[in-house]
Amino acid sequence: MKAARRRGRPGYKRCAFTGHRPQKLPFGFDEEDPRCIAFKGAVKEAIEGLIGEGYAHFLSGGALGMDLFAAEAVLELQKKYPWIILEMVSPFDTQAAKWERAYQLRRDRLFAMADIVTATGHAYTKGCMFRRNRYLVDNADLLLAAYTGQPGGTAMTVNYARESGIQVRRILPD
Repeated sequence: MKAARRRGRPGYKRCAFTGHRPQKLPFGFDEEDPRCIAFKGAVKEAIEGLIGEGYAHFLSGGALGMDLFAAEAVLELQKKYPWIILEMVSPFDTQAAKWERAYQLRRDRLFAMADIVTATGHAYTKGCMFRRNRYLVDNADLLLAAYTGQPGGTAMTVNYARESGIQVRRILPD
């Protein structure tokens, strides 16, 4: 077992999230689309199922799409399960600087409400996203992935998890 995976509360299993950005999701940025509403419900349901399996520490990379949806679901579920932990992981300080203002505010709220905030870097570098993604996997017992098989950062994260012996569960957007 990697040393990083031993941190945290004893007996609590940890789940990290990864997934495609809205540009690669069938509903794009339209969160009023019934497919998006259904997907967000499925994410929340999957996380609640994981809580029933003993997962209590959830890690989100704070990116648009799956990361935000999952982190919001964890915060909502904390009302019912106050012992669960949300860890937000930032790849660099200005990650959201070019996002639309509404998404910046959502991300800022998640980081403000998180139980743990981790920065894997402070300045943008060519490898900062990969470093953040490796942190997520290295500190998880399970990776919940909104992954359709398309190439990109999500694919690399899923492959890294599999190579590291971390279980991957896919949740597919319709």
